[in-house]
Amino acid sequence: MRHSATWASGGRQLDLTHQIILAGGLLFVASILASVISSRIGAPLLLVFLIIGMLMGEEGPGGLAFDNFQTAHLIGSLALAVILFDGGLRTRVASFRVGLRPALVLATLGVVVTVTVTGLIAAWVFDLPLLVGLLIGAIVGSTDAAAVFYLLHAHGLELKERIGATLEIESGSNDPMAIFLTVAFIELLLGEHQSMGLGLMLEFVQQMGLGGLIGLAGGFVLARAINLVPLTPGLYPLLAVSGALVVFGLTAVAGGSGFLAVYLAGIVLGNRRVQNAQNIRRFHDGMAWLAQIVMFLMLGLLITPSHLLDVAPQALVVAGVLLLVARPAAVLISLLPFRFPLKEQAFIGWVGLRGAVPILLGLFPLLAGVEDAAVYFNIAFFVVLISLVLQGWTVAPVARWLELDVPPRSRVIHRLELDLPGQPEYEMVGYHLTADSPALYKVVRRLRLPRSTQVVALIRDGSLLQDIHDEILQVQDYVYVLTHPEALPDLDRVLVAPTGPARLEEHAFFGEFVLNGDTPLAALSSAYGLSIPDQQHGDETLDQYLLRLFKRHAVVGDRVKLNNMEFVIRAMDGNRITQVGLKISRGEGGRTAR
Repeated sequence: MRHSATWASGGRQLDLTHQIILAGGLLFVASILASVISSRIGAPLLLVFLIIGMLMGEEGPGGLAFDNFQTAHLIGSLALAVILFDGGLRTRVASFRVGLRPALVLATLGVVVTVTVTGLIAAWVFDLPLLVGLLIGAIVGSTDAAAVFYLLHAHGLELKERIGATLEIESGSNDPMAIFLTVAFIELLLGEHQSMGLGLMLEFVQQMGLGGLIGLAGGFVLARAINLVPLTPGLYPLLAVSGALVVFGLTAVAGGSGFLAVYLAGIVLGNRRVQNAQNIRRFHDGMAWLAQIVMFLMLGLLITPSHLLDVAPQALVVAGVLLLVARPAAVLISLLPFRFPLKEQAFIGWVGLRGAVPILLGLFPLLAGVEDAAVYFNIAFFVVLISLVLQGWTVAPVARWLELDVPPRSRVIHRLELDLPGQPEYEMVGYHLTADSPALYKVVRRLRLPRSTQVVALIRDGSLLQDIHDEILQVQDYVYVLTHPEALPDLDRVLVAPTGPARLEEHAFFGEFVLNGDTPLAALSSAYGLSIPDQQHGDETLDQYLLRLFKRHAVVGDRVKLNNMEFVIRAMDGNRITQVGLKISRGEGGRTAR
């Protein structure tokens, strides 16, 4: 009988395990399929994950009660580490030319300004102690990497490089400052420090210094290990993510910022040639999605919706101050030395999305036992909801309204990196020819392809054709081309019809004429009768002139009006402008740059 009872008890536990697996699987499937609905109605997908989590919570149809804040902090920290590592893998060092310095100022001074303005107004409006107001400001003070990385890539937006680089680097590097300020204000409230003195400043330097050193060193060691250790190809992505977590944990244990370290490790790894790089990026793309789903579902489960109503008035004020006053003020002050155009400042000020990080920071007072900590957590959650609804829903429309998007660099349907040791960087890219393709009914050998580019395969009606160079391209053909990544924009012009708004078509955006960057200004002045202000010497080129106007921070899409002509930067090679579009209008005027 005893064995029978034990077996019955074990059987019930097995059934419960199976039911949990089934429920978890259904929850993940529903979350993933929700992306289809999200894209159709334009809702931020991260908001959808939060709402699904709330529906599965104790006051929703799911009825699951979850209030383990320590577990939530652990899962959230792990998920955020994976997301930041993936964000680092995607960040190109080349973008540092225009994005690094403004992003670092936003990630430090900008966070301090945001926290101070939000905290002071919150303390004044609600008659709170100053430290409590500043704690609330610190909790909601940083933009969220998960939200920013997703929204900048999810809407098919190709933003001007200066904007995209600044936002991505800022969101990946501003968490340490917000975490430091949150912990500092909690310690001050608990009486562990008397003031924001030397001890706290040294702690900040320690966190940033160790985070930077261990992150960079860890990235180089990880890249070296991937290139030296012989493994089954499927294990290299696992080695990368395991190494990232080691970097995160080691830095945190040593007293540094694990979030900064894992982001920097991702940047180092993503910008070095390593074997199986394509598989590593694809795997981490999926891992980042999994981390976002888990984190936002868990955070949705953690909240009790009825408690949000109790803090709605305070939270609305905090959100309004944060979105409409504090963030724009922080952007204006931080970007003042970099002379960003007003449109770009306005967009960066608006895209200060809040996501998982403020909710995770809202757990800190709960874990520390701060009085009224549950109120601060609910305020942070409410602010995140408002941010995702208002800002997340409007990122793409605002960017297009301000005309800050540029023609997409490439529209290939498939990219495969060729991992050949000692060989130049080449990719196999695939195109599906539609009815409006400019390559239709042309002979393959007569396509005007970029240099170092070759058609290597042609698939028609599911069959691989032989002797393809004399074939005439048809609708629904799949064309596979071996090319260098830098040639993709030129290759697109040969095989893909322009898509998107009419103003982003090449002739409309860049103009009908193309000039080389090394064209002498004197020749332009003579040919078009231009009066060029601020010309320094007679042999100055168009490249040198434009770089001087933009303080060497020019990007594709920047434009300058001279008399009745507009010069639009069309292509760059590092810090050098290689091509400039020319648009001619009827109006007269002096020089303007934007």
